[in-house]
Amino acid sequence: MLFLYRIFFPFAFLFFAPGLVFKLIRRPGRKKNYAERFGIFSRERAEALSAMKGAVWLHAVSVGETNVALTLLKKWAAENPKRKFVFSTTTTTSQEIAWNKVPPGVEVFFCPVDSALFVKKALRMIRPSALVIFETEIWPNLITLSRQSGAKVILVNARISDRSVKGYQRFRRFFSPVLDSFHRICVQTELDRERFAAVTSKAELTVTGNIKFDQAPAPDLQGIDLSEYFGDGIVSVLACSTHAPEEKLIVDSYRKARETNPALKLVIVPRHAERGNELEAMLATSGLRYHRRTSKKPPEEKVDCLLADTTGELVKFIKSSDVILMGKTFCQHHEGQNIIEPAALGKTIVTGPKMINFRQAFEALLKGGGVMSLASDSELPNAIRILAADPVLRNRLGANARNAVALHAGALAKTITILEENLP
Repeated sequence: MLFLYRIFFPFAFLFFAPGLVFKLIRRPGRKKNYAERFGIFSRERAEALSAMKGAVWLHAVSVGETNVALTLLKKWAAENPKRKFVFSTTTTTSQEIAWNKVPPGVEVFFCPVDSALFVKKALRMIRPSALVIFETEIWPNLITLSRQSGAKVILVNARISDRSVKGYQRFRRFFSPVLDSFHRICVQTELDRERFAAVTSKAELTVTGNIKFDQAPAPDLQGIDLSEYFGDGIVSVLACSTHAPEEKLIVDSYRKARETNPALKLVIVPRHAERGNELEAMLATSGLRYHRRTSKKPPEEKVDCLLADTTGELVKFIKSSDVILMGKTFCQHHEGQNIIEPAALGKTIVTGPKMINFRQAFEALLKGGGVMSLASDSELPNAIRILAADPVLRNRLGANARNAVALHAGALAKTITILEENLP
């Protein structure tokens, strides 16, 4: 099966290449070195990566995984300053975050597209002692060729979602040799261990927990000054990492809630910043006064809604907000987004009925009384109205959320211990 994958991948790549270019144009982030995705490195970058021979190669695909990987990298590098690290991502937004936040001495680059030619070129330059992949980034050539090069190959904070599990089982003959190439797989939950065990018989599986529970906010974290847009004496509602058509539901719900509380203000941070034009068009017909943060202009007047179609500012907006509406949980979306981030900051969180991609965290917050979960979208206006009027309730929900996160911390230390045990 891998043989066939390597034969047909170049043809599949030609088919998907226009989509990569389209995303490159639309999405913000660091694009200067995007040619590295195709094995094209400037002389300067090639020399810098070649000088990292024997480094541990950490790979994360997008923003969420990158933030998890950075949490592990910073602690690991502090505990073992003699180790060398290189760090790759796939998207332009995660690349920008990585360049801005890696510890000194860590080289950052774009992970090559999963062509054997491109992957081998990166491996020859870096000659890594290990490849550490975060969560569910399963690329056959990257994994199998790294193992063949002599590197230890380890998957950390791993999970298999409800949506993906049937695919892994249906195509077991393809995925089994790929997963067998991992020396170690550190999974988030016992359910994840069972799902991986049904596909791989060779990789050693260990339940370590979810590193996201260890992502403590920086002590000096500064929020966004919302008074510039809304004035003082407000109650701010943050629509966090939203997906279409959630924004329309949230705007309509907000308008109903503010009928009894004019102090209510709304901030929208879409999951994909490139949707800014689409969302501005929606706001233009909503009847709300709004401002778009990427306009780079100060608002001419105080507004009702701020469209924050930016990258890398989400946690700052969470810090400044009173109520968090978790995206990808409304309008028949059930996958969820990272609920741990606002919980760790002690924020009041509102979700839809399910979060199947963040089941462990969601259940922990439900059990600890740290989240308001709504059975249907129709309950959202009243939920906003109740929370806006009751600061005591908001404080209690936020405190419960923070405590629930603290109870489940510890995966970071376990994972680093396992990594050290498996590396030279």
